[in-house]
Amino acid sequence: MKLTKELQEAIQDANGQPIRLVDPKTHLEYVVLPAEIFDRVQHVFSDANPLTIEEQRALLVQVGLSVGWDDPAMDVYNKLDPRRDCEREVVEKS
Repeated sequence: MKLTKELQEAIQDANGQPIRLVDPKTHLEYVVLPAEIFDRVQHVFSDANPLTIEEQRALLVQVGLSVGWDDPAMDVYNKLDPRRDCEREVVEKS
């Protein structure tokens, strides 16, 4: 299958980041990502060679870092984590 011109432009604009697509008929979402990233994570979703939870976490962290999750601009999301408020309440009550 060949990429449409529109999809080629979207991939170029995404700078290596995954792209979400929605099928207008079924409303199902699909993700287009570089093959290099897919090759690194595809076995996480396979029953043929199951990974331990620790291996899955390590792989997900590696992939996340490779797509920019360690960018300081992403720190704002840590502040939005509602679990942090709960953790503070538990510590303060102790």
